[in-house]
Amino acid sequence: MKVNMKWFAGILLMFFVGKGFAQTEEEKYLQVITERSDKIVTTLGITDSVKYNQVRDVLVNQYATLNAHHENREAEIKKLKGTFAGQKEALEEERTKYEAKEDAALREIHHTFLEALGNLIQSEQIEKIKDGMTYGVLPLTYGAYQDMIPSLTSEQKARILVYLTEARELAMDAPGSKEKHGVFGKYKGRINNYLSSEGYNLKEEGDRWAERRAK
Repeated sequence: MKVNMKWFAGILLMFFVGKGFAQTEEEKYLQVITERSDKIVTTLGITDSVKYNQVRDVLVNQYATLNAHHENREAEIKKLKGTFAGQKEALEEERTKYEAKEDAALREIHHTFLEALGNLIQSEQIEKIKDGMTYGVLPLTYGAYQDMIPSLTSEQKARILVYLTEARELAMDAPGSKEKHGVFGKYKGRINNYLSSEGYNLKEEGDRWAERRAK
């Protein structure tokens, strides 16, 4: 069989160019999550370079694993929408089953990550990583509620912290900044409902807080 060398060379060129582009994108993404991880791990005060790199690599791997999970999840849901187009009830049923399975897988990813960190660093350092992965929303929000309502009881503060801690655990696994903040937004709503049930008028508390900050 006679091979058209120009055609063959063109196919090879397309293959290698395509492969090179994919590698470049992978490298760019790896650089981004490595730099992000470095910024977080730097706050832990680890002086042993070997341990530092181990912790940083665990975090980089977690970012990569979460990204792959969410990309695959999005692709599969898109397939389901195509398969069950025009079948709303069937689509919802299949999507619910699929997402329940994926939520379980995500919880396992979360557990494995924390277990790996627990083998390397202390619980206080793990807390810093959790806050780093979620933009420090927990301590900032917890502090804001206490500033806004100085009369909060110890029990109320503890309840707020429980809500925010639960939100942080979920936000750690969310695919991006918007989704992470969305998780906290949902839990802030629960906190506000709780505080309202405790007799606080949040609008009035917010107005008084604004006045105090303006002084």
